Amino acid sequence: MTTVHWFRKGLRLHDNPALLAAVKEGAELRPVFVLDPWFVKHARVGINRWRFLSQALRDLDDSLRKLKSRLFVVRGSPEEVFPALFKKWDVQKITWEIDTEPYAQRRDEKVERLARESGVEVVCRHGHTLYRTEKIIEANLGKAPLTYVSLEKVVSKLGHPPKPVDTLNDLPESCHVRGEAATDVSYDVPSLKELGVEESQLEPCLYPGGETEALARLKIYMERKSWVCKFEKPKTSPTSLQPSTTVLSPYLKFGCLSPRVMYHQLIQIYKGSAHSKPPVSLLGQLLWREFFYTVGAVTPNFDRMEGNTVCRQIPWVRDDKLMDAWTNARTGYPFIDAIMTQLRKEGWIHHLSRHAVACFLTRGDLWQPWEDGMKVFEELLLDADWFLNAGNWMWLSASAFFNSYFRVYSPIAFGKNTDKHGDYIRKYLPQLAKYPENYIYEPWKAPLATQRAAGCIIGQDYPRPIVDHSIVMKRNLDRMAKAYKAGKEKKASSDNQSSPKKKMKK
Repeated sequence: MTTVHWFRKGLRLHDNPALLAAVKEGAELRPVFVLDPWFVKHARVGINRWRFLSQALRDLDDSLRKLKSRLFVVRGSPEEVFPALFKKWDVQKITWEIDTEPYAQRRDEKVERLARESGVEVVCRHGHTLYRTEKIIEANLGKAPLTYVSLEKVVSKLGHPPKPVDTLNDLPESCHVRGEAATDVSYDVPSLKELGVEESQLEPCLYPGGETEALARLKIYMERKSWVCKFEKPKTSPTSLQPSTTVLSPYLKFGCLSPRVMYHQLIQIYKGSAHSKPPVSLLGQLLWREFFYTVGAVTPNFDRMEGNTVCRQIPWVRDDKLMDAWTNARTGYPFIDAIMTQLRKEGWIHHLSRHAVACFLTRGDLWQPWEDGMKVFEELLLDADWFLNAGNWMWLSASAFFNSYFRVYSPIAFGKNTDKHGDYIRKYLPQLAKYPENYIYEPWKAPLATQRAAGCIIGQDYPRPIVDHSIVMKRNLDRMAKAYKAGKEKKASSDNQSSPKKKMKK
């Protein structure tokens, strides 16, 4: 008799309630990760995130082997592989961590039905967010809080989230993997080649995947108690040549790091000390994550504009050439192109850099649909999280949650605020490295002699700006104003039609 723990997110041994539930009865434990070949071929996942996942799985397998277990990577769709495994391994129970993404919920419902048809007990546990989503909604009178402030009020009433459960540091002998299964190479962690990644395409790895790296990174930052207490996210730098924030987001996305572990460590550090507050503090960043998870879980079509009840309907105009230039760092605006180059090379960019390029693509300059930018981030970001990615793109395009659409990031002035010499641009756009600092943000203004001396002719070695920011920004502000007005009029008309007519007073 065996118990299967199905790893999806939650790629860790610490604070993993579903994994602890798997060893409760002491049956042989078979930790499984399902690698769907269709997903490998068709999913919108870039090479950096595949590498991160491969490293996370390898790290998890190494940790399990130290406990005389292992990770079984099974190839195929979950609906196909599990019924076969239930019979082959004589499975009595399967456990997994709850995943509230719409696709995951549909998948899990199918697997749960198949398990019950096979007489297999299903145990699901919460662990990917601080609170159970339904608990927040219940405390908010059955609705998702649609502002950060309202979320803060709700969780303040709920109190601190549950404390982390124990780390799986040991396994009873009865749970050990025995026999041929322990050495069967057909279940080994996939190579990069199997994941469709050519190692020659990869840049040096700055953020290795896995629980070991996640906990080590967390420890480094939590030991900097003064830095933690003073941390205010808007005051960090998007142009720093080394990250000015923790870069823990990829580890939270894959569940290599428990958000509850981070939360309660922060609470301990804050005790007795003056410290920053949400929304700008580190704890505030965890609550932002909670906010988008909560709203997204109950909003149909959260990752698109049409049919999305929280999203304004804005008449974006798709232009493949503009979209391609933005995606491939050929807009002619060095600050924007440097950010997009860093994103493609490293898989991570600062949150204010995300703000700048998202605003530029949508309401600021190019007037492209936020869904298209979201899909590029989905491919290239290590921390591409379904809820956070969609929520942030709606926010930054002023389609939802944020309505100050007139606050536009300049693709020229914004970068200068933290990097007047242009060192960030020189790092990621080396073709511009020899430009003097008074032209590094606007190289098209440099005299031809200066361009020749820098070894980069604009329009030849580096593109001219694809739009004139000063012109398109004004046009787009007018477009946004009209879209907002139309939205208000439509809502007012709808409200009038749905509300009962008031009785005339005598």
